[in-house]
Amino acid sequence: MFQDRNDAAHKLAEILKKRQFHNPLVLAIPRGGVVTGAVLAEELDAELDIVLSRKLRAPEQPELAIGAISEDGQVYLNPHLAGLFSSDDDYLNRECRHQLVEIARRQKLFRTVRPPAVVVGRSVIITDDGIATGSTMLAALQIVKAQQPREVIVAVPVAPPDRLKEMRRWCDEVVCLQSPKEFWAISFFYEDFSQVEDEEVVELLRSAAFRGKVRIEN
Repeated sequence: MFQDRNDAAHKLAEILKKRQFHNPLVLAIPRGGVVTGAVLAEELDAELDIVLSRKLRAPEQPELAIGAISEDGQVYLNPHLAGLFSSDDDYLNRECRHQLVEIARRQKLFRTVRPPAVVVGRSVIITDDGIATGSTMLAALQIVKAQQPREVIVAVPVAPPDRLKEMRRWCDEVVCLQSPKEFWAISFFYEDFSQVEDEEVVELLRSAAFRGKVRIEN
């Protein structure tokens, strides 16, 4: 069990430090993933940015993701779950519109601090504080792969084995600290899994941008 997101991220960083990267970029999935990403970026001397994707909630079961939508509007549906619910196109369209509104809100809030980073030709590490269904991560992977990175690494503290298998189809490498067969929720693996607020994400992005500016000027 991890103490908190910082503890998990430092343990992830110890593994990633053994690897060589080309002009590394850490892309974090808000909000919790930005805490993880900020630690990785600092430890790996990498640039930090965000990748915005949102889960698509199952009808009447908002905690269950039947898929995800990326900030460019691309939709990924989880084939293992989407078929369990009636194929209600009206519901899916409404849910996509709803999540795109939230993505737009986050773009307006976060992009004033951190304009989109250049991805092409770089080693890209996509991170979150954990993977449950994997829908949001898969949507993020599709966004990033379309931007022609040199390589893509998924780095997370915890995820179920079957979801990691799916991730490997979309990236060059997966680094995961814990992958238990008995998996209920990401929060079960943290002593402190407090909600991360928008203000903390903004401050982490601002601090990372400042460190990068100092590094360039020096």
